[in-house]
Amino acid sequence: TSSLLFISSQAFLKSLSPSDVDILMEGCWYFGDSFCSLHSTFDIFLSNVSIFHLISIAVDRYQAVCNPLRYHDTVTIAVAWLMVALSWAAAASYSCGLLYSKGSVTSLDGYITSINCLGSCIHLFNVLWSTLNTLIVFFLPCSIIVGLYAKIFLVARQHIRQLGGTSQQPRFKQRNGKRKTHSSERKAAKTLGIVVGAFILCWMPFFVTSIIDPYIDFVTPPVLYEVFFWLGYFNSTLNPIIYGLFYPWFQSSLKLIISLKIFAAHSSNTKVFSES
Repeated sequence: TSSLLFISSQAFLKSLSPSDVDILMEGCWYFGDSFCSLHSTFDIFLSNVSIFHLISIAVDRYQAVCNPLRYHDTVTIAVAWLMVALSWAAAASYSCGLLYSKGSVTSLDGYITSINCLGSCIHLFNVLWSTLNTLIVFFLPCSIIVGLYAKIFLVARQHIRQLGGTSQQPRFKQRNGKRKTHSSERKAAKTLGIVVGAFILCWMPFFVTSIIDPYIDFVTPPVLYEVFFWLGYFNSTLNPIIYGLFYPWFQSSLKLIISLKIFAAHSSNTKVFSES
């Protein structure tokens, strides 16, 4: 089970890492309206896929901690990769549909014309879609994630009390094995809980501004809006740091990449994590 737990975590984290690669084009835009729409689509797509991955990770942790006996049967490698694929597909479908349907800018034509200038690439949301988008890609997913982690926390506390209350020596080895398993599960839940907390703190100001701005005729200062936007992007910088602090295998893998040893012969056989 611990091996499956590691492999499923690998699948989610490997898929999450590319979604943390996101850019903001600043200054004049020289690539036309079509490429502007494509850029905005990928911008929203990569942001959305991050939180969809966090939902998948929360579900995985929930099954590992709350249903450990059935975890091996319910979260197989195939199921883990299916959840990864669904996260990417759902984010892509939502982002493309939202932007290319033009539903999010309905009734904003006059305002967009008044602020539009040559060399700009902006995308606004009307009152309806600013509310729906914020609920769909932030508040609803965050509510699900926080609810799952709250349940994980309560179950982990029960495990601690049960292990602390068991009697002494005869089954020491068995209890010691269980203790290591539960400790590993709690560490994974704690680490990913920090990832989720960082995500919420970094993106909350932007999404709160996004939902309020259309109701006040977009009077939010552009500088403040950019600060909140970049704070959200800063979350993608935090994630590798968090993984590096808590996962020794991530540190080992990063050292292999930085030192270019990944290109050495038989580097694929390098042991980056311990089964113990």
